[in-house]
Amino acid sequence: MSRYRGPRLKKIRRLQALPGLVTQSKYKKNRKENKKIPYRKRNKEYRVRLVEKQKLRFNYGLTERQLVRYMHIAGKSKGSTGQVLLQLLEMRLDNIVFRLNMASTIPGARQLVNHRHILVNGHIVDIPSYRCKPRDIITTKNHERFFKKIEIIKPEKSKHLSIKKDYKVRNFQGQVKKIIDRSGVLLKIKESLVVEYYSRQI
Repeated sequence: MSRYRGPRLKKIRRLQALPGLVTQSKYKKNRKENKKIPYRKRNKEYRVRLVEKQKLRFNYGLTERQLVRYMHIAGKSKGSTGQVLLQLLEMRLDNIVFRLNMASTIPGARQLVNHRHILVNGHIVDIPSYRCKPRDIITTKNHERFFKKIEIIKPEKSKHLSIKKDYKVRNFQGQVKKIIDRSGVLLKIKESLVVEYYSRQI
């Protein structure tokens, strides 16, 4: 199944607020208003796991095959499979660009990467799934539109990232300081249910 390109609001209403598909201001405003989805009694356990998996998939804009591949990598890694899975998804380049406030949504960040506007350690990277590492430096090309629109991200929003404006060269410089902690993930999700879903499917 290819990447979902349909109406986003439909998925947001069904799966609750997804920070990667809406702007951060709207996500904060509507996060408290969203209520839990009333599940049917039939197939309740499967439905709960499916919703958590779909929430993870649509928030990060992944195909089913990509998510299965990440599950295999997380399963072979040390530590909790669910937390490793979230760390793999959070360290994707398109998500890092989104968390650095260089784009309002993850699809918008993916477009910036595909159009070769993002540099990692001084080299152009046009692969949204590129896995960032600690001490990686993410910058943009010298475009004034980036300099005017991007706001400096507050430290409490993401402790694993830092960004600063360079007024002399009119550019931004973001840096990955460390691997993200579980508390730094914006998406409200029970990753253990996602692991259970794939343990029964694969």
